[in-house]
Formats: sequence, C-alpha cells, structure tokens
Amino acid sequence: MNFKQISIAIYATYLTNKYGFKLKKAKNEEEKIKLRYEYATILLSKLNITIDVINKEKIPKDGQYLLVSNHRSILDPLIVEVALQDSNITGSWVAKKELYNSFFFGAFTRNAGSILLDREASNMSKFFKDTKEVVKQGKSIYIFPEGTRNKTDNVIGEFKEGSRIIALKNRLPILPVFIKSNAHDVLKEAIINRTENLSIQIEIGDIIEYKDKTPLEENYKSRFNIK
Repeated sequence: MNFKQISIAIYATYLTNKYGFKLKKAKNEEEKIKLRYEYATILLSKLNITIDVINKEKIPKDGQYLLVSNHRSILDPLIVEVALQDSNITGSWVAKKELYNSFFFGAFTRNAGSILLDREASNMSKFFKDTKEVVKQGKSIYIFPEGTRNKTDNVIGEFKEGSRIIALKNRLPILPVFIKSNAHDVLKEAIINRTENLSIQIEIGDIIEYKDKTPLEENYKSRFNIK
C-alpha cells in the first residue's frame, strides 16, 4: 500500500469509530438517523463518490418496509442511506454477529440501532422478537437477503429464505433496491487510484407485497430484469 492508500484507510477507521462513539451518546433515534446519514455523506465525499438514484420517484415518502438490497461492498449500507435521504423512511439494519465484534465496524454497528443476527444461536426467537420491536417503534428493517457479500461473478447471490419470513411476520411490504454498479470495484478505484468524480448507481424497484408467495429472489430479479 502506498501513502495515499494508507492515509485513506486510517481516516476511514478514525471516522467510523468517531461516529460509533457519537452514536453511543445520541439522545434519541432521530439523532442516530442524522448521524448515520452524516457519516455516510462525509465518507463517500472523502472517497470522491456520488450516488446516482435511478427511479427515485419510486421511493415511498413514508411508511414501513422490509428494504432488500444486493450486497457487494462494505459501502452498500452507506449507499442505501444516501439514496433514501429525501424520504421519511428510517430503519434498522440487520447485522451479523461478526460485524458487532469487528475492529473497524464494531462500535458503529453496535450503537447504530442494528438488529443482531447470530447464526450460531440455538433458535431465532430473540432475533424475530427484536425485529418486531423495531417495527413497533415505527421503523423499517433493512437487510441484505444474500446473507453476505457477493464475491462471485454473478450479478446477485442466492437469497436466504429468512428475509421473506421477516416480511411475513411483521406484515411489511418489501422495498427492493438494486445497487447496479459494482461498488466494491468503485471503492478499489477510489482507494488505489484516488480517482475523482466516481459514481455508484442504485435503482429503486416496485414494491413487493408481503403476501406474494413468489420466491423473493425471483421477484427481485424480475423487478430489475436480472437474468
């Protein structure tokens, strides 16, 4: 790594932990949402990345949803946060246990109002109880239905069934979003070459009713013409 790459890595670590501490001190949920958006815009600006929202008019102005997104990059939650900036939709991310214990993301994830998903738990009752509590608070739930970052050459990875169960149990309509750009490649370009005026496209799809029995992955692909 050269000096520029090291400096941006140090800055990103500093900024993430700084906002993790700020989130811990936040007085209410509104302040947490504001801090999450502030963090996303600062870091993306430092990386010279802008977010281009396709079909922005399809973003509901308010309401509660299960937002589902494909997942290729550690930037993906930030991309979604920025895409929703002009709506009144607020939500909690489903985060796996590994993120809670991460040196880089741990403090931020633990304090940002995330829903812990422990795949090693003997049963999922605690997880589903937590999702119901989030919905009771009037918030949406954000999730990557692939379960982990897609590092293959496929456009999306296989969807896990749990996402649709969350929607059914909480009677949440599903808001599909598709990060069209390979955000991982864009991030590498930003860090390695410090390229300016980079852009990531995210597309908003039509709402999927939670009662729809079509497999979620099939519905998602049809919304974005993914083969």
